[in-house]
Amino acid sequence: MADVANINPLNRDEEAFLRALGRVMTLLPRIVDADMLEEHPISGTEYMVLVHLSEAPHSQMRMSELANVCGLSLSGMTRVVNRLESQSLVIREKSPDDGRAWLAVLTSAGEKQLKQAWPTNLASVRRHVFSRLDGCDIAAAVEVLERIAPR
Repeated sequence: MADVANINPLNRDEEAFLRALGRVMTLLPRIVDADMLEEHPISGTEYMVLVHLSEAPHSQMRMSELANVCGLSLSGMTRVVNRLESQSLVIREKSPDDGRAWLAVLTSAGEKQLKQAWPTNLASVRRHVFSRLDGCDIAAAVEVLERIAPR
């Protein structure tokens, strides 16, 4: 347990940054989900799963690895993949390398859905994020965020 006596409290700017970051982490996924679901049968989270699968070798990833890159628990990823599987956008296969592991595999229908949803996702993040960052150094912001959550 940390020794509270030896920890400096957050200053005003640090506190403001932490609270603003928390609001972004909470609200942005909800906003993008709403925009996506208005036009497509997939949420922003489901869209990102399809994106990661499309970028992976052979359009497949181990479920645990996919959960990690999407910032979800394995059980959370299982629920997302179940929804995508029910729409035939993803299938699950046993890993040929490890019989205990499961792979999520992007289907051709999933690739088609990804291409259809891309403009909606792009418009949403442009409207809710990048339209508000005029004059900001985006590369510097990426560097700061990657210090918190390295790739």
